[in-house]
Amino acid sequence: MSTSEPIDEARLGLLLGDLRLPTIKHIWPAFAERADKEGWPAARFLTALAEHEIAERARRRIERHLTEAHLPPGKTLDGFDFEAVPMLSKAQIMAMVAGDSWLEKGDNLLVFGPPGGGKSHLAAAIGLGLIENGWRVFFTRTTDLVQRLQVARRELALEQAIAKLDKYHLLILDDLGSGPIDLASAATMSNLFWLTDAQMARLQPFFPKSHGKPRVDDRRVLSGIIFINRNGLRWCDAPKEYGPPKTLYNRWKRWSDKGVFARMMVGLAAEAAVPKTVMIDATYLKGKAPPRAACRGLVL
Repeated sequence: MSTSEPIDEARLGLLLGDLRLPTIKHIWPAFAERADKEGWPAARFLTALAEHEIAERARRRIERHLTEAHLPPGKTLDGFDFEAVPMLSKAQIMAMVAGDSWLEKGDNLLVFGPPGGGKSHLAAAIGLGLIENGWRVFFTRTTDLVQRLQVARRELALEQAIAKLDKYHLLILDDLGSGPIDLASAATMSNLFWLTDAQMARLQPFFPKSHGKPRVDDRRVLSGIIFINRNGLRWCDAPKEYGPPKTLYNRWKRWSDKGVFARMMVGLAAEAAVPKTVMIDATYLKGKAPPRAACRGLVL
């Protein structure tokens, strides 16, 4: 392949960079020289460049996925002793590594056995094989994941943390039953109510102005108020995650007296095309003049 017009190599490099084709940018001079010597047609030259670009992208993608997976090193299917576990079908495991539709259906895989039987090795090897086939995997000890989610919950970032985990096709929870898990904390984490970003965005237009004095975290306080009302608790029984009970009560009292919660209910009802009445947790409220308990059982 030859051309009678000179090629501006510097400009071509910039163009390939703008097109985000780093591999072609790097290899095209050598391939062009070879194509000229061997008389390649243009189609063969372009195909060779495109194939190398795609192969390099796949390699980099697998490299990224391996880094984010946190798999224990050296755990491969080639290194797993299937003869030591005769009830385990190697063919079935290989089919699972290929994807075999079980990931797309959201099926779970549970691996049981005595300590030292190779459960972690097998799980990590399956994860490695799936990554090599284009899937995203995350490997973690169960207790570590619970602790991370507890920290996210305290920092009001639980929704974001779960969304990040949801990007993976497979979560491998190692040592599910071998480490102590704070079941009370885990239960609290799942039972506490927290307003989401979307819910806060819907409520914020109804917030009164702070007049230059910053308020205590609105999400935490309002989530606590809703939790207290939903569960019929006393203010002094508010979980510590919501902050001081006095702060919750003062916000509830102040905003109730100003009609803030009433305006929220009327506004939300109007958004839902139910302008006259609202039914919340079996409490029938009039949209025009709701009582002070309008926030009881608020569902957004």
